[in-house]
Amino acid sequence: MLASAQEYAALGWPVCRGASPDRVGPRSCTCDRMGCPDPGVHPMSAAWATEATTDAAVLERWWKIEPDANIILATGRVFDVLDVPADTGTLALARMDAHHGFAPGPVASVGGLRTLFFVATRSPVDEDEWWSCSLDCVPETVDDSPGLRWHCRDSYVPAPGSVLPGNGEVTWIRSAFVLGATPPVLPDPIAALSLLADVYEA
Repeated sequence: MLASAQEYAALGWPVCRGASPDRVGPRSCTCDRMGCPDPGVHPMSAAWATEATTDAAVLERWWKIEPDANIILATGRVFDVLDVPADTGTLALARMDAHHGFAPGPVASVGGLRTLFFVATRSPVDEDEWWSCSLDCVPETVDDSPGLRWHCRDSYVPAPGSVLPGNGEVTWIRSAFVLGATPPVLPDPIAALSLLADVYEA
């Protein structure tokens, strides 16, 4: 897990420690919340936004203390993530591949249930235009794009390599680690969102 965390940091992607599935106790997550709604896919610390770092020495210290901690990536700094249900993600990725002039960036699967599209982040000059995301906020309830989450400022996603309850895992569909592309090329978020919206409308 440490090696993976350091690889993300080497890309310039801020990392923090995540909770992990509780393999020995009565709970589904190692956090202290009874009935955790997102076991294994949230930060370990409430101060995650401040703690997220690319410092390899800090990461080594963290994972030496908590070797089983999952990896959480802070969004809205280097990249944003468009997060959709897996079936939508499969259709959208096929449509992106068929769309001349659009190259999808890194794409990940969260246990086969959600698909994460890594896109370029919005510039701070757009502060008044774009919301500060959290995992429970709109546009999650928008009728024309049900299940869509845009992770930007103040949000995060679990990184591939992280493990989930029931032996699930977060895996790459299209890896961020492509030879000759460091950091990876990230597509325009509005173009990616437009293609996702087409899938919802189909």
